Amino acid sequence: MNIFTILLAILMFGFLIFIHEFGHYTAARIFKVSIKEFSVGMGPKLFSRVSKKTDIRYSVRALPIGGFVAMVGEDEESADPGALNNKPVWQRMIVTAAGAFMNLCLGFLLMTGLVLSSSSLGGTQVANFFDGASSPAYGLQVNDEILKIDNIRVHTTTDLVYTIMHDARDPVDVTVRRDGRTVVLEDVQFPQYSEAGHVYGDRDFYVYAVEKNFGNVAKQAFWQSANTVRMIWDSLFDLVFGHEYTVDDLSGPVGVTQAISEAAEHGSYNFLYMFVFISVNLGIFNLLPLPALDGGRLFFQFVELVFRRPINRTVEGYVHFVGILLLMLLMVFVTFQDIAKIIS
Repeated sequence: MNIFTILLAILMFGFLIFIHEFGHYTAARIFKVSIKEFSVGMGPKLFSRVSKKTDIRYSVRALPIGGFVAMVGEDEESADPGALNNKPVWQRMIVTAAGAFMNLCLGFLLMTGLVLSSSSLGGTQVANFFDGASSPAYGLQVNDEILKIDNIRVHTTTDLVYTIMHDARDPVDVTVRRDGRTVVLEDVQFPQYSEAGHVYGDRDFYVYAVEKNFGNVAKQAFWQSANTVRMIWDSLFDLVFGHEYTVDDLSGPVGVTQAISEAAEHGSYNFLYMFVFISVNLGIFNLLPLPALDGGRLFFQFVELVFRRPINRTVEGYVHFVGILLLMLLMVFVTFQDIAKIIS
């Protein structure tokens, strides 16, 4: 890491935080929610100004680890007609989910830009095999168009490669289209490789490129974005249930900054893909039904929507407070872990 990549990471985090909070802010303004402050960053104020038109304070704070839109009635009861607590629950749910939605939309737009900038688009039809390939011995042939790996459909080279990597560590059934017919190849064994103590399946063939037109660009952008969501979800699932990853594999701001630095050194495409991954990751993580996250607030709002009565705000406030403490402890732990990894 150097000072340039550290500044680059700070700018990336700041922009992602801004987009997230701007989603909450925009939805709140649409529903005429009274807003006290819009802040990017946490901690001491570096810049702060109150709008004479809206009476909203806009701030930039010192620590680029979060942000907030402080709304009247967000964590307390208020008689203000514009207070969040006086808005219908469906409007509050939209305001709560809008931040994560904006991060997901940004990820899709950036992915579309990456696809447009690509010199070629990869499909799923086998063009040729690598030297030493193992899959031909199990029936895979040149010109086979791969449709599914086990029960998972693949649409682009990206999700084909990821599916083989994640799911083909053991023999898998491969469904292909061959001469207009659908053929199922049973128990295909792909090569394997190890990285950081984990074993992955490895693609052993080239694929044909597909024509770069509007339809294929839209298809590639959508399915590559969906594959990014799937990668993040698989990682969370494997982490929680201990199938592949442990808490030692978690990274905090320091580890992410190092990853951004490495991506930037490998070119703009890798850097922008890292941007996409972090933006989508931020959107998904915030929607998890955990205390203090947007997903935790959505959970309480959903309960209110179903049972037509809110949960006691004091109880909800304590739950979110405990959640914030636990998240801060986790952040401290992974930060020390990241620093130890760099030193070692």
